[in-house]
Amino acid sequence: MPSARMNPYWIVGIVSATAVTAAVAIPLSMPDRADVAVLGLPGAEVSPTALRDVVIASPRGYDGLSAALNGEPLPLRRDGDLVRPDIGELPEGGHTLVVTPPPGLFGEGEPARVLFRVDATPPELDVYPPEPVKRGTAGEIRGTAHGAVTVSAGDEQVRPNEDGEFALPIRAGLRSVTVTARDAAGNTAIQEVPVALRHPGMRAVHLTASAWASPTLREPVLDLVREGRIDTIQLDIKDESGQIGYASQVPMAQRIGANTGLYDARAALELLHSEGIHVVGRIVAFRDPVHGRAAWEAGEHDQVVQTSGGSAWSGGYGDYSFTNFADPEVREYNIALAEEAAELGFDDILWDYIRRPDGDVSQMVFPGLDTSPEESIATFLAESRAAIHRHGAFQGASVFGIAASRPTQIAQDIPAMSEHVDYVAPMVYPSHWGPGEYGVEDPESQPYDITARSLAEFQDLARQNGHSKVIPWLQAFSLRVPYGPDEVRAQIEAAEDLGIDSFLLWNAGCRYDPRALAPT
Repeated sequence: MPSARMNPYWIVGIVSATAVTAAVAIPLSMPDRADVAVLGLPGAEVSPTALRDVVIASPRGYDGLSAALNGEPLPLRRDGDLVRPDIGELPEGGHTLVVTPPPGLFGEGEPARVLFRVDATPPELDVYPPEPVKRGTAGEIRGTAHGAVTVSAGDEQVRPNEDGEFALPIRAGLRSVTVTARDAAGNTAIQEVPVALRHPGMRAVHLTASAWASPTLREPVLDLVREGRIDTIQLDIKDESGQIGYASQVPMAQRIGANTGLYDARAALELLHSEGIHVVGRIVAFRDPVHGRAAWEAGEHDQVVQTSGGSAWSGGYGDYSFTNFADPEVREYNIALAEEAAELGFDDILWDYIRRPDGDVSQMVFPGLDTSPEESIATFLAESRAAIHRHGAFQGASVFGIAASRPTQIAQDIPAMSEHVDYVAPMVYPSHWGPGEYGVEDPESQPYDITARSLAEFQDLARQNGHSKVIPWLQAFSLRVPYGPDEVRAQIEAAEDLGIDSFLLWNAGCRYDPRALAPT
């Protein structure tokens, strides 16, 4: 039999076929297999705990196997058929791992030498506030991520450029996006980024629940839509009387007898949406004599604004007229109505009487109030926004015209409120200004001037926090000065000249002159 030199990785055997005899070497492992292998390091840049995932394999076995880290002996422990280095976290910087296999039949094996760098510093992530996104469109998140190899949000992932800049697409409808920057070592920097929907704007008129129920008042308004003069209808949900226009399923509404059933909300919304109409639901928040009386008579006096003498505040509005915005149950009731309406399909929830009563605040008592009335109103809007946005609706707040310059007079701090709404709706009716306001001698007779000057200040205030829009309430009724199409158009033009292409027209009788509204 021919002789053969024994290789530690090979075994020799004899085979015979058709009188041919030969020696055949059968590999126990691939001929290029290393004497020892270090497995589990993800790359040249690793985290401080990288060696926890490292395993060592050697076809020579493990008796006599040794390792050193940066020239110092490294403890090893058996883990089944493998060996693991026994070490904790490593300091940042460069390291050298050397693993020496056991001696073989023909001397020492070739050591495995691994150079790597420990990096414990996450990337520097800076996400710019994203612009609001219009419903049905895609937006974009931009920022810088120095030191990152990837930046991701949801299912999207990009590589930053050499300056660390990145851009990620985002879709409308998300309340927030988690942006994650990851470096080569696996360190991450994470930032939760709120994403606001951009309100589409509107050309709207006000309708009460009873007006919607009346074909005589409803049909002319629908004609304005069909002629392209308006694209939005504001329909009352709960009005100044505290009555709800449809049959609400909110338990408190049913308990206190607030429902009127004047219209079927689902049917109304289905009809309006089929016509392509944006529908704003108006909820009068804290002027609510139905709720106020029911709470007072049930002994729940804390739900009602009171006088310093302990009686229910009227202030000329009637008995039990104002509920207490600081009371948790009052807040919960209004938010429950808003959430129900948003779930039904109202596109916006527009708060009205989102304020304290006007008058001497020193004579008023708000049980449970532990901050300023202005801050309490703002925090209510923060609470309601989450509930409303959860159902895909926008939130707006109607505010007095004087709130821009006199926020404490009715507890409407415009910058604070703007932070929590998609738009503020100032009631800048020319007839409600006194002579000389904003330098306008006779505001009611100068609708363009007073509208332009007052709205300019609201724009400045609303921009101080977030991206809140200004959508004004404009006057479509007459008081001391007759208001016809020219006066209404003057207000619309004043808003447009400021870049405001949206408005809500108010007429308590719900009658609107089509000549004031040019088709678009």
